[in-house]
Amino acid sequence: MRLSILILLLTTTICFGQNHEKYAACTKQAEKLYDLNEFQNSADKYKEAFDLIDGKASSSSDRYNAACSYALAKDVESSFSHLFRLAKSRAKYNKYGHISIDTDLNILHQDERWEELLAIVKVNKDEAEKDFDKPLMVKLDSIHDKDQKCRGELRKITEKFGRQSDELKAHWKIILEKDSINLVKVEKILDERGWLGSNVIGGQGNMTLFLVIQHSDLETQVKYLPMMHEAVKKGNARASNLALLEDRVALRQGKRQIYGSQIHSDKETGEMYVAPLIDPENVDKRRAEVGLGKLAEYVSNWKLIWDVEKHKARTAKIEAVKKVQ
Repeated sequence: MRLSILILLLTTTICFGQNHEKYAACTKQAEKLYDLNEFQNSADKYKEAFDLIDGKASSSSDRYNAACSYALAKDVESSFSHLFRLAKSRAKYNKYGHISIDTDLNILHQDERWEELLAIVKVNKDEAEKDFDKPLMVKLDSIHDKDQKCRGELRKITEKFGRQSDELKAHWKIILEKDSINLVKVEKILDERGWLGSNVIGGQGNMTLFLVIQHSDLETQVKYLPMMHEAVKKGNARASNLALLEDRVALRQGKRQIYGSQIHSDKETGEMYVAPLIDPENVDKRRAEVGLGKLAEYVSNWKLIWDVEKHKARTAKIEAVKKVQ
């Protein structure tokens, strides 16, 4: 009897593990299909993933992303189904600032259920943030909106008018103007109160501090880099976000990046590539230490294939040109 139970448990565990491996493969495919604008196929892949674990999702982000794919595929019913399930789940989805401006969900806005959904998410947000610094969070929500909303329109403008278009340049001008206003406000917060954690200003508020500094000039980034280092030690900032800032600062200072987070494009050909990187053979080890996934998976978002030797050859050419200059 005990042997039978043991065999059953082992079989169940193996199947569970296999299903989660298949689940991970399906969600990765779904993300790639989304990037290719194959939204219905992306949605189908998310469904395939959820079906593997009895209709559940391994993470809230997977279910939210599925809803986005369904919305972009103009399947309003399925999109709402996933979003309501997410909002009413034990996780109680509460990213009101994000969902309310996410352009992927624009097709839902004319449906009467949209306001009902937002109301639930708002209640979840208020409940989760009942002990937080509400006035400061309101201010940071507004800053986050200004930082992300215009950037969310970049892909559409680029696809419609092209990378060198006057329309895109004009849009970037608007973004930079908003960035400068946001920076004044965030610097005041950082200088007066330090790098506040999500236990005070919520996850989105905490992310907003990072985003504004990440989008600032080099002098500002260098000024607040030590503060962010201390914030990571105290648990008030993410190590993965710090890694992104460190990479951007290093490249701006003429050095090589550490984690491979920065993707550049060739000015002549437009080809995307991983900007010069120290010790590229061991980049995945460094990325794992700060909570980042493998570089090959990361660069696939730009339809790139990570090739260490090719990267080293390109870096050598880039640095040779710099020496001549």
